[in-house]
Amino acid sequence: MIRQPFRTLSLLLLMFVSSYVHGIESSSDSDSLKVDGKQKNLSIIPLPVVAYNPSNGLMLGLAPGANWFMGDRANTSISSGLGTAIYTTNKQLILTAKTNVFLSGDKWNLLGDIRYFITSQPTYGLGTGPNSNKIASTGIELEDGTYSEPIKSSQMMEFRFFRFHETVLKRHHMTRFFYGLGYHLDIHSAITDNLLDETADPPVYTSHYLYQRAIGMPLDNYTTSGVSVNFLYDSRDNSINPYSGRYAFVNLRVNPEFLGSDKSSSILWLEYRDYVHFDSKRPRHLLGFWTYGWFVTSGDVPYLDLPSVGWDQFGRSGRAYTQGRFRGEDLWYGETEYRFPLQKQKETLGAVVFLNLTAASNRLNDIQLFDYLNYAFGAGLRIMINKKSRTNINLDYAIGQYGQHGFYLGLNEVF
Repeated sequence: MIRQPFRTLSLLLLMFVSSYVHGIESSSDSDSLKVDGKQKNLSIIPLPVVAYNPSNGLMLGLAPGANWFMGDRANTSISSGLGTAIYTTNKQLILTAKTNVFLSGDKWNLLGDIRYFITSQPTYGLGTGPNSNKIASTGIELEDGTYSEPIKSSQMMEFRFFRFHETVLKRHHMTRFFYGLGYHLDIHSAITDNLLDETADPPVYTSHYLYQRAIGMPLDNYTTSGVSVNFLYDSRDNSINPYSGRYAFVNLRVNPEFLGSDKSSSILWLEYRDYVHFDSKRPRHLLGFWTYGWFVTSGDVPYLDLPSVGWDQFGRSGRAYTQGRFRGEDLWYGETEYRFPLQKQKETLGAVVFLNLTAASNRLNDIQLFDYLNYAFGAGLRIMINKKSRTNINLDYAIGQYGQHGFYLGLNEVF
């Protein structure tokens, strides 16, 4: 059941969006990217954020989005950027800037992801399925034959997080294949594991504590720093709201100690997206597919840097679940979304229904990657506020397992 404050805030936001879109349509639909008869290369949407959920409380701030062209539109893909500046009543600060930039003629593709959080977040151990919290929920046997106190609930953690990821990709001749290198830095600091109590009788050991101790890494701060080799195929007709094309991305990241990582490791990311049409005359009527796999391929990765749902570049995976709800040394995610227009002729209003699946491993407790699948489903409204760039405002509601659900507001399609 949606809490009343959240429902009220959602209605206020919908009223704002409706009036904003009406103003855009009334001004001029065909010239929405023109100034004095000339095409404008930059479109900025200062989307306000007014929302509520149990993890964050009341959230207030901005989630601006921008779309622009770095060259001739005939041979240059649209570039996009999304940001957030949000403060919550749970005293969380969330700052992000995420970009996907195509230079003139699509000769280069630049992917950026910068984040700074002062935040708190529940964690649930590793793996998917009813045993995902097994490492802490049954307690562990101590040297004197007694057991630590079992933890059956979520485990709240507070921390600061800084991320700087930048990937530079070069286009191969006139194909849609790109290759390049990247640098990736993730720093978790000031970590407070709220339920951890080593002095209690019996002691309370959390999943974070047990995992970090098992791999011999610190509890209060850690750094993962590394370089990556990347391969990208992108034939989508529009990166922010595709109607056709395919997307495939491979990222192999190596995190050596000499670059600042606490322990050496390597991580592999594999991703694929595709779009199937139902009506050639209405390309917006389609079925989209998105899947990715994220794997620790060598070494040890600290707990909060392990593959986890909702931590993809734009934070779009796992609708219905708290960010990081499923975490493990290996993670697979799959989603399908049916998209369709709501008007016979116009493209302003659309809707979607979607289903997602997540699987994660827990190597310490012998939970393999596909032992359990967790699902979620939902529906949403799409409001196209710029037909030339196909910029959408998204309003989604999703329902998952274990009582998880959520309302999502964003710009551009989820994938």
